[in-house]
Amino acid sequence: MADLTLVIGNKNYSSWSLRPWLAMKQFGLNLEEIRIPLYTPESASKIRQYSPSGKVPVLLHGTQTVWDSLAICEYLAEEFPNLNWWPEDKAARAIAHSISAEMHSGFQNLRNNMPMNCRAKLPGKGMAIGVQKDIDRITTIWRECRQKFGSGGNMLFGKFTIADAMFAPVVLRFTIYNVQLDAVAKDYVEAILALPALQEWIKAGEAEQEIISAFEF
Repeated sequence: MADLTLVIGNKNYSSWSLRPWLAMKQFGLNLEEIRIPLYTPESASKIRQYSPSGKVPVLLHGTQTVWDSLAICEYLAEEFPNLNWWPEDKAARAIAHSISAEMHSGFQNLRNNMPMNCRAKLPGKGMAIGVQKDIDRITTIWRECRQKFGSGGNMLFGKFTIADAMFAPVVLRFTIYNVQLDAVAKDYVEAILALPALQEWIKAGEAEQEIISAFEF
């Protein structure tokens, strides 16, 4: 559909890379991947070839370079507006933007103590101070979105949107660490895990050989 290249990190670990990759796959965009393993002696120089920030993910679209997960998704929503990246309803769209931004900037306790690791099964690990508070806030978001806007399907706003892509790594974290969830959150986790694109990402992550000790218990 377009000349799109996404520069990503390890699929096993890179939650930020997952977000735009999943969105692009879900909306049927053809993309090339450049995977750069993170935390190696060559990582920084390789990433700098593409990314002004020195971080992944990075989208290359013709002569345009876009970095940061949410910025990439916003850019694609402008480039391909017919794909309905955000909810059509104005009120729902405002909430979708808000929770995507909240996910982008928040939940540091969860991020720091429950790193994404597709190969791992770590039930009960990572429950440091503040993590449960993050979990409670996330599940409240999911519950309220599903109840108010989710009648058209099994995603947060019925159909898949950027908001679901933003929370997909959290779904993986909750699964990896076997976080106890209410019925609404469990159903949502199962719906996200059932996406063929996410299953493709997980299988690729599990097949990777690199080990990043910072993300391993």
